Amino acid sequence: MGDLGERKVSSFSAGSHAARSTSITREHTMTEYPDGPHSTRRDPQFGETTSGDAMNDQVEALYPTTSATYPPPVPGTRVDGPAAPSAASGEEYDPWSIEQYPDAPDRSARRGGKGTGKVVAIALASGLLAGAAGGVGAFAIADHRSTTTAASTSPGAVLPQTDAELSARPSGSIAAVAAAVLPTVVQIEERGSSGGGTGSGFVLREDGYILTNNHVVAGAVDGGTLSVTFQNGVTKPAKIIGRDTSYDLAVIKVDMTGLAVSTLGNSDGVVVGDSVIAIGSPLGLEGTVTSGIISSLNRPVTAGGSGESSFISAIQTDAAINPGNSGGPLVDAQGKVIGINSAIASLGQASSGSQAGSIGLGFAIPINQAKRVAEEIISTGSSSHPVIGVQVDTEYGGPGAKIAAVTAGGPADQAGLKANDIILTVDGRPVSDSTELIVAIRSNAPGEVITLGVKEGSGTREVKVTLGADKSKG
Repeated sequence: MGDLGERKVSSFSAGSHAARSTSITREHTMTEYPDGPHSTRRDPQFGETTSGDAMNDQVEALYPTTSATYPPPVPGTRVDGPAAPSAASGEEYDPWSIEQYPDAPDRSARRGGKGTGKVVAIALASGLLAGAAGGVGAFAIADHRSTTTAASTSPGAVLPQTDAELSARPSGSIAAVAAAVLPTVVQIEERGSSGGGTGSGFVLREDGYILTNNHVVAGAVDGGTLSVTFQNGVTKPAKIIGRDTSYDLAVIKVDMTGLAVSTLGNSDGVVVGDSVIAIGSPLGLEGTVTSGIISSLNRPVTAGGSGESSFISAIQTDAAINPGNSGGPLVDAQGKVIGINSAIASLGQASSGSQAGSIGLGFAIPINQAKRVAEEIISTGSSSHPVIGVQVDTEYGGPGAKIAAVTAGGPADQAGLKANDIILTVDGRPVSDSTELIVAIRSNAPGEVITLGVKEGSGTREVKVTLGADKSKG
């Protein structure tokens, strides 16, 4: 079982390359001299004031072309532009000259001559200059070719395409839910002495309180730092208000007000088959949305990190959850938070110590459980979890959980439980081992009364126990 720890992934740079390539192509075409080829303007790349004639001279020096004297047109041939000069005049005749055909389309990208040399030479020079920056020149040439090819496409070759659908998406659609919830979801980055990573969280209150997993922020506890990035790109430092290792939960705070707040649902009302959406920053990719269904309920899951175990009666979902999703919300079809994405099952650990990805088995802490813990942390800086005051025999093979020792004066002792008693059910739900017993107990709150089914001969007896409280670590 793997937790969704923190993993930092380098940001993609293809977008920046594309933007720069477009800039280079646009800045160096002939049309950049708005007053004609003899006008001047500042070269945006080299910072010099250059004339069109000077630019052509520079290019011709690099890529010399052979001059040719063109004969006059054959008699009877239609000529749409100005008459060609006579051969006797000695003037150079360029049938694609902009001066001679001011209304003709620019064919310099498709034919030889001065225009071609001008554009390509600068693009290649840019490619040499930007070699260490990822080959921006190559992007520039590709972009220019794409543009000129599109301009020459015949009308019959244009493929049909619908207009962009800009209307609001239907209420309850994944797109509508994502649009409503995303502004309340954040990316959390922690840095500590042993490194750092990213996770997710969501806003609980408009004055800056954010809920996440303990294992997302634990690395920043001893002298580390936390920062929170919102969907609008704003990044703020954050501090830990309190942690609960028993439930793998933590509350942090940023110094902001007026924040968009997540709407909390009720996890007691979800059923298997309900549609759900997971939102977070898997692998550092903030604002990622995936969807699925509730696959199962009350899954006993141990999670956490850094040697601290958390026992969770989890919601299981097939919505894709990956490292970095930890602490992000699992929401229902109305956009209400019903769980906190916390753990995934995997077929095996990835190589080189990296974390495995989703195989469709993700687990979330029910929001009802998280809500109680968060309220305690916000109010007091700490939280508690329920106990019955026994030690269990972890070597017992089941079925059920065997009591190894009973705490004197504790809830179990007051209820009459003894060492070697075997607990088979909690509130009618079977428990197969000690882990399931702990998970079942912690799905309740201190002070609540639960009913234990205890083995007695060939049958069971029911024992009511009022849950005690133990302060959680963190």
